Amino acid sequence: MTAQVPIKKACMGVECPNEAGSLQCPTCLKIGKTSTFCSQDCFKRSWVGYLVPLWKHKVVHKAASGGTLHNPFPSFKFTGSLRPVYPLSPKRPIPDHITKPPWSEDGDPKYKLIGRNKLTILDKAGQDAMRKVCRLSREVLDVIGREVRPGVTTDYLDEICHNACIERNAYPSPLNYRKFPKSVCTSVNEVICHGIPDSRVLLDGDIVNLDVSLYHGGYHGDINETYYVGRSALNKENIHLVETTRECLRLAIETVKPGLPFRNIGNTIEKYAKSQNCSVITTYCGHGINTLFHCAPDIPHYAKNKAVGVAKPGMTFTIEPMISAGSNRDKTWPDNWTSVTVDGARTAQFEHTLLVTDDGCDVLTARLEDSPGGKVEMPKGEDEQGTKDEEKAVNGVKVNGGESKD
Repeated sequence: MTAQVPIKKACMGVECPNEAGSLQCPTCLKIGKTSTFCSQDCFKRSWVGYLVPLWKHKVVHKAASGGTLHNPFPSFKFTGSLRPVYPLSPKRPIPDHITKPPWSEDGDPKYKLIGRNKLTILDKAGQDAMRKVCRLSREVLDVIGREVRPGVTTDYLDEICHNACIERNAYPSPLNYRKFPKSVCTSVNEVICHGIPDSRVLLDGDIVNLDVSLYHGGYHGDINETYYVGRSALNKENIHLVETTRECLRLAIETVKPGLPFRNIGNTIEKYAKSQNCSVITTYCGHGINTLFHCAPDIPHYAKNKAVGVAKPGMTFTIEPMISAGSNRDKTWPDNWTSVTVDGARTAQFEHTLLVTDDGCDVLTARLEDSPGGKVEMPKGEDEQGTKDEEKAVNGVKVNGGESKD
């Protein structure tokens, strides 16, 4: 077959005279349109209307979908700069062959109180089932994490998650859980948790938490990580917050072994967070997980809590600290899900599902060798070497020829 001569295309950016590169609008791709741009910056300016008061590229989406992108809560007093962008995409279907949890139809978990408060010790079969679903949960998170970059919408990430779950014969546990409308939680910047994927585009400089949960073989797995969006996100403030949160989880996991009082986990987390001038969100906690999505024990992440019970071999639960660069108080958007800091300060979160063993614990959702993201060292300042360090990797993807960081 003879090679086809490439046809030059004009950039679709607002008032941009340049030739288009390979960057395409993800929303246009989903609706069968092709919109190419010369650079991320050009796409971003066109998307958020930096050059003109009208959001010109949005017209393409309106014409194709018949919907108008808008903020559904215009009178709500938002605490930060983030805004929801509706309408939400339709609920994604689940094939008939996928085993579904009780809430898949009506949103009701149907948990009996006695079962939800019971501390469960799993036998070997149950432990094996948890190992499998947690491994699948890690795989799905990694699939989505590789797609995090400026210019994609959180709804696009939800689509990636949903399809990855189906490919593994698993149900995305958040979908319709107490009427949550999507398959993954995407929490950007000041959002603490439970962010609903929508049509907002991730911008260079954002941080985003992806919270993934799968239901497979009658058991649930739960994991989340916070990712840097683009090179601009690799600044001292973001890195300090994200890496402090990552370390809070690591230190907490080190303490887990038979006999550990659950209340002590919060002491470890808050001690380190405070030493880094960060605060711990107190409204939400880790939880037991097995055949139930959320059950005993509760795992508070703050000090001097009153959690009951001690760790025993065969127990499975999550630790998932939410750390704020400012206030630890929260406020919920009118969607009744999205939780944000009251002062608009950014937050980060990391989560693992753990299995208590005879002499410690196994991290069932542990990172793989090729997992995207991973620890980032604090930049060395404004000198040349520090700049090079910042440019080495974003979410484990090589840029400017640097090495990715684990």
